[in-house]
Amino acid sequence: MFVKDVMKENPFTINPDASVLDAKELMRKNKVTKLPVVDKGGALVGIITANDLQKASPSQATSLDMYEVGYLLSKLKIEKIMVKNVKTTSLDTPVEDAAQLMTSYNIGSLVVVKDDILVGIVTETDLFASFIKMFSAKTHALRAAMVLDEHPGVLSKLVDAIAQKNGNIVLLVTSDAADENFRKVTIKVTGVSTEDLSAMIFNVGGTLEDIRSV
Repeated sequence: MFVKDVMKENPFTINPDASVLDAKELMRKNKVTKLPVVDKGGALVGIITANDLQKASPSQATSLDMYEVGYLLSKLKIEKIMVKNVKTTSLDTPVEDAAQLMTSYNIGSLVVVKDDILVGIVTETDLFASFIKMFSAKTHALRAAMVLDEHPGVLSKLVDAIAQKNGNIVLLVTSDAADENFRKVTIKVTGVSTEDLSAMIFNVGGTLEDIRSV
């Protein structure tokens, strides 16, 4: 699954010459917390978040009245407070790479560009939704977590055993174990019993860590 499969296309944007008040109203009206900033040609020049707007606003302890505050915010341009070093990604970036990038930079979204032109935005929520789909979270099945030897053919033997029992694999994920001689495996299967799947794992030399219906 790629960024293009989960991103929001044609997100709401704002011009760098717009005011802070304009940005606040746009976010409020459309129920968003991030606005890519684009120039007249559609090129990405920055991003502004609700948190940025909050920091730019006078403290609630200010002695200014609401009209004075409104006037100041109407004169403060987005280009003065926007983040210019925007982290971007491409349409064909795998979703796991996008998630890793967000984690590395401790950010909640990535702007998607093609030839320097904004085409979408992908957020943490979008990625969570994609991972739910990839992990078949809505499919009722038997889920088993195990550790297998990191030898060619071990996982294939387990898959063959499931097929021989007319089982259907709806999810199979592997990850590195602490010991490089082993591999962690999570599998979700329909059509086989807990006893049968446990026996299959034992027969290929695996260590069963958890098995349950989900």
